[in-house]
Order: sequence, then structure tokens, then C-alpha cells
Amino acid sequence: MALAPRTEPDAVDELLVEGRLFSAEFPVLLASHLPMMIVALERLGASNERLRQYFDNYRTTNGLVPTPPPVAPIERERWTDALGDRSREYDYRAFFEAEVRRLGIDTAVQAYLPTLIPGIGASAMHGMMRTAYALMRMDPAETGTALGYWAATYLPMPPSTGAAPITDDPGEVLARSCALPDMHHVVPETDLLWHNIRAAGAAPDFAPVVDWLEIGPDTGRRLAETSLALFAATMDFSSLHALTGSHWIRLIGPHLAEADRPALQRHFWQIIASLVPKIGFPELPSAEQLDAWRHLPAPGWPEIAAAAVQSEDEHDISLVFSAREEEKVYGDRLYRVVAARRMGLMD
Repeated sequence: MALAPRTEPDAVDELLVEGRLFSAEFPVLLASHLPMMIVALERLGASNERLRQYFDNYRTTNGLVPTPPPVAPIERERWTDALGDRSREYDYRAFFEAEVRRLGIDTAVQAYLPTLIPGIGASAMHGMMRTAYALMRMDPAETGTALGYWAATYLPMPPSTGAAPITDDPGEVLARSCALPDMHHVVPETDLLWHNIRAAGAAPDFAPVVDWLEIGPDTGRRLAETSLALFAATMDFSSLHALTGSHWIRLIGPHLAEADRPALQRHFWQIIASLVPKIGFPELPSAEQLDAWRHLPAPGWPEIAAAAVQSEDEHDISLVFSAREEEKVYGDRLYRVVAARRMGLMD
């Protein structure tokens, strides 16, 4: 059963209200993690003083900018006309904030998110991230802002054709993607993560990848398991987004109609497959290697969380929070090992 929307303000609410004065991206086209990190830090044990300190440091260091000015209201009957137009961020945010107020959180998500899912690479999946964190707190204003962010940065990729899947193993999808000849000639416009995603999506032989994975009752667990293995093997910035992204789709899924959940998993994994050139065409480790890493001596979560709370790196905080939350669900100690490694607490 979905949680009721939050009604009582707290320190996090106050900072999120202040954070919505800023655009969801800062120059040049980088995703602002600030709203999500305030939530993650609080859940990792940060004091109100630390939350304010992090907020001010992040705003100043990254040069956050105001939301672009309004262009024209988004019309409900033609709301998809400007998808992917960053100049319409204000308009889309206003539209979705109003729709969440009108419909309620879950009804709005079920009405609009299925159309946005194929553009899940929006701002390198950070529209999805902000949506997941908003739904985790059942925060109406953040949900509207997040959906608006997703819409304004919507990233078209090769669409699903309904072709028959070829495997139920997410790792095999990655291996097959690594073997595609065109993927070895991907040249992104810049090193931005979403530019890498877009460039891979334009590779002709990447088009069928979205339909390769067979979706079933166990797919969520297998995506999480493969993402953890990928990150453990590479400790790579891009593969970090596979692990955290598995957390985000797990948070979003229950708010969708059951029939729409497979598309969320399928398109998420399409984006991870698109990143194999940037990750360096990785090979997943063997079960024996993973088990050896799983049993390495590692500090406990309190020490790891304390280190993350003191970090100014949003990806430290994001990884530690998602890894801790995923271990609660899947019980795999390797989450703790990779989080400790990320924080420099073990070799």
C-alpha cells in the first residue's frame, strides 16, 4: 500500500523548498543532485547543521542557476509537444506540479510516467533519480518537479518494437552489447554521461537492444545483482549509476500500474547497455570472484555512513545510501564492501 503524502514540514522539507528555486541542471548541462542528497544525507544520519552546510557548499561550488523563465503554459492535451526542450523546464515543472495537486501522486505518476519511461536517459537518468526520491518521501511538490525535469530533458532512444526477447540474463545483454561492432565507434559530443548515452543510441546496431531482455517476476533482483557485480568489478563512475539506478527503479515500480513496470526495467537496462563503451567494454566477474570479494573484511554501515555524511561528493553519498538500502532488500554483503571501497575505508 502506498504511503500517504507527507504533511508535516521538517528541515529536509525546508531545504527542498529552497532547492526548487534552482534549475534541475547547472552549467553546462550537469544534473543537480542537491535535492536528492539532502534526503540521502538525512537518512544516513546527518544533522540539520550538516544538511545546511552541504546545501550551501553545493549551491556555491557548482554555481546553481535559477530555473529558466517561463515560455508558455503546457497544455494538457498537447503536453508531449515540447519533450526534451530544456528551455521549457519552468513550464513542465509548473504543469506537473499542478497535475500532482489535481490528481494525487500515484494517479499522476500512472497517467504520465509511462509516456516518459522511453526517455529514461533524461539528464543521465537523474530525472528518474529525482522522481524516485520524491516517491520515497511521497512528496507532492518534489514529484511534480521531478516529472517536469524528466519531461524537459527527455532523451529519445531506439524504441521498443515488441520483438521477442533473447535472454532473461541482464549480464548477457551487456556482453552482447559489448560485441556490437558499432559500439566500438561511438563518439559522444562531450564526455557528459547523457551525451555518451545519446551517441550509443544513434549507433545503428544498438537499436534492437531495448527488446533483448525478457522481463519476469525475478527481473528486478537480477538487474540489481548484475549492477552490483558490474560496479564491484569496475568501481567505475558510469557503472555506479547502474547500482544506484537499480535502487531508483525499485522505488518507482510500485507506483506504476503493474502492466507498465516491465517497460521501466527494460528501458533502464537499455541505458546501462548504452554505457558499455564508456565503462570500457567490461566483463562481469565470475561467481567465485564475487564471493571472494563478498567475504573481504569491511567496516560496518555506521562507519561507512558517517564517512559519506562528511563527504562533499554527491556520488559518494548516492552510492552509499543506495547500497545500504539495496542490502536491506537483497541481503548481499557485497553492497557493504563496495560502499566501503568507494569511501576509501578498505583497499
